[in-house]
Amino acid sequence: MLEELALADDVVAACVDAPAWPLPEHDLIAALDAAHRLQHRLAAVTLALIREVDGRGTARTQGASSTAVWLRERLRLTVPAARRLVDLATALDNGNPGIRQALADGAISLDQARVIADTVDTVNTSADAETADKAVGVLVGWASQFDPTHLRKLGTRILDHVAPDIADAAARAALDADARRATRDRHLTLSEQTDGRLRLTGTLDAETAGLLRAAIDPLSAPCGPDDQRSAGQRRHDALAEVCRLTLRTTELPEHGGDPAQIVVTTSYDGLTRQLSSGTLDTGLSLTPEAVRRLACDATILPAVLGDAGQALDVGRQRRLISGPLRRALVLRDRGCAFPGCDRPPRWCHAHHIHHWADGGPTSLANAVLLCGHHHRHLHHSDWTVRLGRDGHPEFSPPAWLDPEQLPRRNHYHRRT
Repeated sequence: MLEELALADDVVAACVDAPAWPLPEHDLIAALDAAHRLQHRLAAVTLALIREVDGRGTARTQGASSTAVWLRERLRLTVPAARRLVDLATALDNGNPGIRQALADGAISLDQARVIADTVDTVNTSADAETADKAVGVLVGWASQFDPTHLRKLGTRILDHVAPDIADAAARAALDADARRATRDRHLTLSEQTDGRLRLTGTLDAETAGLLRAAIDPLSAPCGPDDQRSAGQRRHDALAEVCRLTLRTTELPEHGGDPAQIVVTTSYDGLTRQLSSGTLDTGLSLTPEAVRRLACDATILPAVLGDAGQALDVGRQRRLISGPLRRALVLRDRGCAFPGCDRPPRWCHAHHIHHWADGGPTSLANAVLLCGHHHRHLHHSDWTVRLGRDGHPEFSPPAWLDPEQLPRRNHYHRRT
């Protein structure tokens, strides 16, 4: 397969360099159709490879918590997008072969294949294999006329066309399937931008969408005739207010041994003189004004920094890494330190590099922040961790993964 893909890559590369402007309009449109069809056929190959990677457990043997996370690192995808590919690859492998064949023939797109697979999965709950085959044929035919959104709407009544005697019962099953998909596909992604802001993207299920609207709608109304904020700005400010109100309660669960809190790093002199900017424990920067505003409602926690900006040891000697020592660890690692992991500090455990049971001390020089998965992975694999010369963690892979065992670092939590 590698040889065939290399040949295909050379052919596509030649097309990239070929000018499109000399083509007559008819040939231009035909070339676009051909390129679009080829994209679908390559998608079928990609899904087959993903299914094999997932089936072999390649991701976990290389230290990733799931195939979706491994694909994020390997193909530079978002985790939700990678998870959808894994789910579709599984569905096409286990489901009706007509869907996979239609994609391989270039007759349907990746999104259309996902819609047809979901629809046929619903049909299978209330009809036999023959009816499912008919549904695939009808939906593939419709795919040449309708986009994925319209195709999904048509699919809700597919049995009216292929099995009208069971259509009503299937409609109820479809509603249940939609609810299950909403639960499966729910996600919220926080993407850090270069200027310190966050971009929120995601899909909420119906219940959570109702809760969010109930929480922010009352706070999203204009404050008066002089309120010049846009609707989007008002919703943003409403969400911020809901977060502030929540953090003021005493009902949030603890994380890492400490009550829920925001940690801002700044200098004391700069804070009192209103001159210093600050940094959240997530790595985001704050203006001096924002630091002062947060300080009005916060407890001031001192953190002593070394000449190179490393947080020094704090707290008394003990086995558990919590309190001031954990805060110092968060300031240094900013999240799970394992290479390629993007888990934030609140989801992480503090791991003794030299185990406590073996005489290792409880200190910043003997600690590293790890998410639950990578904490377990480090304990049960041949990966090793140490602090580099600059005081930051670096991990050496096992020899079977990298014969040279070159140290690796996590670059998600700090800017280069």
